[in-house]
This record gives sequence, structure tokens and C-alpha cells, in this order.
Amino acid sequence: MVAINPKKNLNFGGNPPEINLNSNLKRWFSRNIGLWKSNRTYFLDEAQKTYNLIMNINIQALESISEWESHYKFTWYPEKKYKFFDENPQYKERGEMRAFLKGHQLNRKNFYLSNDEGISNIKQVDEHEMIFESSYEDWYILEHTRLLDADNHRFRVIYSWNKNKLKIVENHHEIKIIK
Repeated sequence: MVAINPKKNLNFGGNPPEINLNSNLKRWFSRNIGLWKSNRTYFLDEAQKTYNLIMNINIQALESISEWESHYKFTWYPEKKYKFFDENPQYKERGEMRAFLKGHQLNRKNFYLSNDEGISNIKQVDEHEMIFESSYEDWYILEHTRLLDADNHRFRVIYSWNKNKLKIVENHHEIKIIK
């Protein structure tokens, strides 16, 4: 796979393209703010195993110095203790990620499977769905997130390749608990 924006170039030129794109992305992200119950299925290629677990995800908007950058904090933790995390220690049972929007990219302070900073390119499918494309270390991640039912449900599917081999497929059905 090819690294996405390896130079981490966040300069896109003048304001007009950012104004329209940022307002659409800001609106979409604001629809995701809140506490979500995430019913997950993980398909792990190497182990040839499938796991089901429930996680909680809290998405918060943070104050930003720049009016063009929307900052967010994502925290996650399991509903209960799962053997999944003992059997797969590369997964973080709980954690936090901070990120901000700039142009059509999400600048992450860290990723789920890594503490590396990086950028996710964002493609808008329609007003309800975004596609995030990321690469870090030897990983290439493609995530589709779709809001449903007046933003009370989300469906996410995530494909993760490591060294060009599909390793993880995830399906998440999420229910908003607190707005």
C-alpha cells in the first residue's frame, strides 16, 4: 500500500475550498458527539477467529483556538472484561485519541493500534456517510462510517491491512446512549 500524505502536508491553499468542506465535515462530526454503545464483531485472519464484544465510545468536541479547526476527543472502554484483550494484546482495552479537522483530513494525535501521530483522509459519500483512509507503520486502514435513524445509530465497517495483507475486518453497530 502507498502511504497517505507521508509529509503530513496540511496546507491546502486559500480559504474557499476549506470553507465548504470544513462546514460539511464539522456538521457531520457534530452529529457524532455523545456516548455510543458499540456492538462489535472482529474477524481476525491470522487466528481465524471471530470475536463479539461491546465497547463504549465517548466523542467530545473540544475548544479550538482556530475557527477553521474542530478538535475532538475520542475515549473508549469495554462494557465488561473480555478475553479478547488478553488473547490480542495489540488492541487497547481502553484509551483516548485526540484529533482535529483541517481541510478534508482528520489529524490524529494517535491511532487505535499505535501511538503514532497521523492523518486520515476523509471522503464524503453523502450527508450521512464518510470514508476514512489512513496509513501508519505497516498498516493501511479503510473505515466506512454511516449515521442512521436520525443519528441515533451508526454502522461502521473497518478493513485493516498489514504489510499489504488483509488482517482484520470489523463490523460495529453503534447506538447513541447520550447526546
